[in-house]
Amino acid sequence: MPIAAGVHYFLHEGGSVLKPTLVLIHDAGGDHLSWPAEMRRLPAYRVIALDLPGHGKTAGPGRQSVQDYARDVADFIDFIGLSRAVFVGHAMGGAIALTLAIDHPDRVAGIGLISTGPILPIPSSVIENAANQSTLPKAIMCLQEMSVGSQTPQNLKESLFKRLSETRQTLLLDDLLACDRFNLTGCLKAVRTPVLVVCGLEDKLTPVGFSKVLSNQIPGAALQTVEGAGHMLIVEQPQRVAKLISIFLSTIPYTPGM
Repeated sequence: MPIAAGVHYFLHEGGSVLKPTLVLIHDAGGDHLSWPAEMRRLPAYRVIALDLPGHGKTAGPGRQSVQDYARDVADFIDFIGLSRAVFVGHAMGGAIALTLAIDHPDRVAGIGLISTGPILPIPSSVIENAANQSTLPKAIMCLQEMSVGSQTPQNLKESLFKRLSETRQTLLLDDLLACDRFNLTGCLKAVRTPVLVVCGLEDKLTPVGFSKVLSNQIPGAALQTVEGAGHMLIVEQPQRVAKLISIFLSTIPYTPGM
């Protein structure tokens, strides 16, 4: 994996310079492999999937605020000389994409917000359990139960539990705190970029009501819901989500270098 500004990333050189680059931002405790291949290798597009600070192969500590993560992403795209991109984020990654659209509008050609909202509250019991190594498994079990839909295969549930269990306790706690402190409810009307909002109808962590707030308050935002999927719909129904992203990208006006 290449590295830029201290950030490791996966690069898929599959697209034309006449189309916008897609930057994928993972969820809390995740890394670039949290995105299925259908999205990391989206046909006809150049795709960059990041490992946020402290995640995957990117060294250093995690952050305790979405704003800090957004600054890291902005520094990364500056370093690689990317003038504008479409940022698609899942959960915490969606919060980062939304923050970029508000704080760095000139760098954002569009945003995709998957399983996210203007706030990302985490149950206090989960944060309390995540703060202690001995009770961390309880926090992970609760997150797993809230992250899947009724049709999620058992192997995906086990994979999610394994991924969270392998995440450093301090990093997972930092990410949960960053999510819980996130709040852009008063800023949504300031977004001036194409926006796609996608959510699973069985999402318990970021319920469909959160996505409806985003689509209702962000000018021109489009909402797509996915039946039978929960918070982890990117792995529950990857082909459906990849198709929605591809259609969204095809609608974005884009001039290279601008």
